[in-house]
Amino acid sequence: MTTSEEAISFRAGTLRLEGRLWLAPGTEAALITHPHPLYGGEMNNPVVAVLTAVYQRLGYSTLRFNFRGVGASEGVYDDGRGELDDLWAAGEVLKSKGKTVADLAGYSFGVWINLRLDPPMATVRRLALVAPPVAYMDFSAVAPVAAEELAIIVGDQDSFAPLDLLCKQIPLWHPSGRLHVLSGVDHFYQGALDRLANLLETALTGAVESGVC
Repeated sequence: MTTSEEAISFRAGTLRLEGRLWLAPGTEAALITHPHPLYGGEMNNPVVAVLTAVYQRLGYSTLRFNFRGVGASEGVYDDGRGELDDLWAAGEVLKSKGKTVADLAGYSFGVWINLRLDPPMATVRRLALVAPPVAYMDFSAVAPVAAEELAIIVGDQDSFAPLDLLCKQIPLWHPSGRLHVLSGVDHFYQGALDRLANLLETALTGAVESGVC
């Protein structure tokens, strides 16, 4: 966890959610979502921490938060419905701080939530998706992404996000979606967090070529 992040709480309807906020000098912000609440997913997940740290290094304000029913966030898991409201509420927090949600980033379940946000956040110009669980969750209702850019990172040993299924899905999400593959890595990135951080940073700065399906 980045020690300089501020612990905050904010409202999502009648519920109070917890988050960690980092404010950078510029206006651009990244909103970051965590893996599945029913399987231990929360905002301090190591992959979420990597996403947060990379965006901070690149000069973005960041907000990561716990969906309803996770940690100190009130409420209970809502099968992806109320969690959409949680995401909107988190975006409003950044807006209230004078920040623009330029990037919407997520890992696993967080990807599913981010892609199902309808209507999308108008300010988001890029979605950064780590390990979309296309073999585990239903992505059939996902509309084409309105953002300018879509960047996907996946391990080639990820049974939740197999490359063959991703290669079928990505063109439906965005005609120029960029896929970046880490060799020898599964869904949980154990022992590969440094490699993930390096690839994510180069992907976000356009310093690496995307993979080809």
